[in-house]
Amino acid sequence: MDAIAVPPVLPEPASTPTERVLSRLLRPFARIEPDEAVSALVLCLIVFSLLAAYYLLKTAREPLILLSGGGAEMKQYASAGQAALLVVVVRAYASVARRVGRVRLLASVYLFFASNLLIFAALAAAGTPIGVPFYLWVGVFNYTSIAQLWAYAADSYTPERGARVFTILGIGSSVGAVVGARFARDLIGLGPQALMLTAAGILVVCVALLAWVDRRLGPTLPVTAAKDAVPTPADTEARPFDLLLHDRYLLLIAGLTLVLNWVNASGEYILDRTLLATVHAEGLNKAAATAYIGAFKGEYFAWINAAGTIVQLFAVSRVMRTFGVRNALLFQPAVSLMGYTLLMFYPSLTLIRVVKVGENSIDYSLQNTARQSLYLVTSRLEKYVGKTTVDTLFVRLGDVLSAVVVYLGSQIGAPTQAFAALNVILVAGWGLLVFAVGREQNRRVSEGEVLIAAEPLAS
Repeated sequence: MDAIAVPPVLPEPASTPTERVLSRLLRPFARIEPDEAVSALVLCLIVFSLLAAYYLLKTAREPLILLSGGGAEMKQYASAGQAALLVVVVRAYASVARRVGRVRLLASVYLFFASNLLIFAALAAAGTPIGVPFYLWVGVFNYTSIAQLWAYAADSYTPERGARVFTILGIGSSVGAVVGARFARDLIGLGPQALMLTAAGILVVCVALLAWVDRRLGPTLPVTAAKDAVPTPADTEARPFDLLLHDRYLLLIAGLTLVLNWVNASGEYILDRTLLATVHAEGLNKAAATAYIGAFKGEYFAWINAAGTIVQLFAVSRVMRTFGVRNALLFQPAVSLMGYTLLMFYPSLTLIRVVKVGENSIDYSLQNTARQSLYLVTSRLEKYVGKTTVDTLFVRLGDVLSAVVVYLGSQIGAPTQAFAALNVILVAGWGLLVFAVGREQNRRVSEGEVLIAAEPLAS
């Protein structure tokens, strides 16, 4: 397929005084033009809402899985089980994505998730054991709903605009996580069903906001074609993984995502097993243990997101602008390397929490914004189907590998230091993948290349 030139983007209408004021207010965080300000803020609000909902659900699931679902080991095994579930979800999603417009696609998924939450809330209120199924569901919800919104944003902006606007969306992500974690701590005493019902209401609001902002943004941006096109729609509709198999860039992003999540999941296991050991040492009954773990996790999430928000507000745009995407992606592995090296010698609960707060705060701010920016040079097919595959299945494949290690380690009675040592080795491979992804991204940018065979989604 021969390359075609990108048609010029039509000029935007003159900005209003309100847009100019909003643009100036956003300047400390990112260079947002007046005509971009309102849409960027509404998208930021949607991301904020999704992350707030996720942290309500994330806080609700912790005592359910840790106390009623089999402990820290079962949590890791359930994460691995999500990979098998996501294979089915990704195939179904790819099939639906080709038949409906992008806004209808997102709205349908969000409303479906909201209806699921009503069922889970009723079961939780009735005292039904839902630890494992709810944990599986939250994993699907997290990566599917949030990946879709970032794909929509990448589909709505040019690479130049997206690099700036994504910083504002990242702020919404970080602040939403802080608010959600804080709100969850206040609601946890009412039971997990209260968190579930609140999250369901938030999803309905997100659908309304998305419909509004889509009308404001108007038609999607034109795309280019290239000779090295991805498989045809007929092929990828049945086999979405062909996108990865035929695309070096997506494969590298998938590998990066897998290793990143493997390290993160292993780190969470180190934290959870140490937390449960502390609970057992204190001799707490089930009610007290539930309250203790819920409070610990709520505070833990709040610290992560508070630190991540500060990084997002005052560092992300400057790091991205000064060092570029590739070097921005290197900050988290550097922090992880130092943290897990320390844990090899002193694996206390306090130190583990500090390491995970540092690692996750960068993951949810700088790392997240940089990884989402990698998709600005991809086709629409890659943004929706390819990105969803990477952000769901390959994240959970990292959990599968972590679960295998956890199982083998628990069988031989491996100490916490052994899991930390393995993470140090994994981080080295993580760094190499960052360099490979950076080279491929630079190639695409320099060649002005966007691989696409056909428009996969209706506007």
